[in-house]
Amino acid sequence: MRSIALLLIAVLGLAACDSSGGSSGAKQYRISSGATSKIQYRVLDSINVLRQASGAGTVELNGQLNAAAATHSQDMALQNRPWHFGSDGSSPLDRVARVGYSGKLVGETISETYETEMETLAAWMEQEDTRSVILDPSAQDFGFAWFQERNGKIWWTMVMGERGPVYVAGR
Repeated sequence: MRSIALLLIAVLGLAACDSSGGSSGAKQYRISSGATSKIQYRVLDSINVLRQASGAGTVELNGQLNAAAATHSQDMALQNRPWHFGSDGSSPLDRVARVGYSGKLVGETISETYETEMETLAAWMEQEDTRSVILDPSAQDFGFAWFQERNGKIWWTMVMGERGPVYVAGR
C-alpha cells in the first residue's frame, strides 16, 4: 500500500505540472469542451500505474462504459445528489446493459466535487471501497466521464468492467 501511495503522489505531482489550470490558488477548475480525451487518458494512465503497482493488470478505455458514466454524471447533477441510482431507478448494472456492454460490471465509483480529476482519483484511493473498485484484478475495461455545472461543481463517474466471452459465429 505504501508503494501505491508513493506512486499516487508522483502521478499527482506530474498532473500539477499541467498548465491547463486546476484548483490550486484562487483559480476555479474549469473543464474545456475539448479536454475530454486528455482527461480520460490522464486518469486511465494513472489508474494503470496504480493497478500495476498492486499486481493487477491494466484496463482499457471503453466507449460504452464512457457513455454509461457520462449519462450517470449528468443524471446525478439533475438529481443534485451523488448516488448510484438513476432518476429512473436504474442501477449501474442497468446503465451498463443499456449501452450494450457485453461484459460484467465490476464496479462504479462516483463523486460530487469542485476538485480536479487527479484530486478526485486521490480521494477515491484513500477510501477502501472505491480503491477496491479501481484495483479489482478482474477489471479489464474502464469508462470515465463527468458533468460540470455552471457553478463549477463536477459530478464524476468511473465504471469498471470485465469483458465477456467473445462469440464467433459457426463455432
